[in-house]
Amino acid sequence: MRELWTVVHRWMGLTVALFLIVAGATGAVISWDHEIDEWLNADLMHTPGRGALQSPLALAAAVQDSDARAEVSYMTLGLEEGHAASFLVRPKVDPATGQAFVLDYNNVFVDPVTAQITGQRDSKSLALSKRNLMPWLRHLHESLHMPAFWGSDRWGFWLMGGVALMWLIDSFVALYLTLPVRAAQRLRTADAGTGRAPRASWWRRWQPAWVVRWRAGSYKLNFDLHRAGGLWVWGIIIVVSFTSFSLNLYREVFYPVMSTISTTTPGPYETLKPAPYGSFITPKISFAQAIEIAQREGERLNFEQSPGGIWYGGDFPFYNVSFFDPSDELGALGMGLSNIYVSAETGEVLGSHRPWHGTAADVFVQLQLPLHSGRILGMPGRIMMSVMGLMVVMLSVTGIVIWERKRRARRRK
Repeated sequence: MRELWTVVHRWMGLTVALFLIVAGATGAVISWDHEIDEWLNADLMHTPGRGALQSPLALAAAVQDSDARAEVSYMTLGLEEGHAASFLVRPKVDPATGQAFVLDYNNVFVDPVTAQITGQRDSKSLALSKRNLMPWLRHLHESLHMPAFWGSDRWGFWLMGGVALMWLIDSFVALYLTLPVRAAQRLRTADAGTGRAPRASWWRRWQPAWVVRWRAGSYKLNFDLHRAGGLWVWGIIIVVSFTSFSLNLYREVFYPVMSTISTTTPGPYETLKPAPYGSFITPKISFAQAIEIAQREGERLNFEQSPGGIWYGGDFPFYNVSFFDPSDELGALGMGLSNIYVSAETGEVLGSHRPWHGTAADVFVQLQLPLHSGRILGMPGRIMMSVMGLMVVMLSVTGIVIWERKRRARRRK
């Protein structure tokens, strides 16, 4: 049986190794995406204007007035003096051709005091540059930049979700292979009274698996880094691999399974189907109306924060209004973001998302991104996830080296 699981671990590990190298390396960097992005693009994001802040709707109008081909899909509502307001835009339809205009950007930054545009960028561009480095790395981390085809732009997410599920399963196989031979039999035959002697013997035999022999030669060092390194961070690997799976296959697998085995409170993202890829649902109420409705609902629900942003993607028929502290959008242990969903057709409030509220299953669902990013532990968690990204790269590389060396040995024989 051990030989079988060794083969399973070998080929599952090799299958996911290159994907994990990419995910680990990019994950180590994007733990600090906001800070690095602001450092690289200070000319876009730091603004000179000082004084009274203009309204977000006035800034959105300035964005659309600057280019008749574009319309706003996301606007910043929580404005800060000295920090550019970020707007996402989509191309309008050209009435002469019936086709969407071609834009070379999708993100616009505006001084909230003067309404002057500080710059633009295409956050989904495949071309790597200083302007879009952090969005480029995030898309690589999440979906490998896989393009849309066969009517869906989710292929990259499905692939990485499948890789994460395979990684999760392989992590349990790897743990089993570190156990001493016949460990299971020894545990089963422990003394009927205390079981101390057999168990102590088993622990002594397992201890070498946790040790790195730094001066035992390159082969043993590589093997120990792979085995002991995996053991020391095994619990974190389980969390990261599981949350990678749950986030990438949320609608397809994770949420349906959670709803089957436990009580959840579905919102419009869970109950409504998105429009076919490439189509757009024209809203019947405006951004201004949706903001007003959401603000009233937030006051009724006693939300602590004011609206910080509003999104209308056109694939779902509702506005997503986010409530957060603009100076700490991803703070509060990663659970600082609340949402209210407003129907773009009727103005009806379709639901809300409140961290730490709902059933136990709801809170578990809410925790997936904070756990994956490490923000559930604040700054130490972010540091830990950066280190984990490098550990994942190391474990993948050492696994490939072990396989290659054994392959050469088999060929020589």
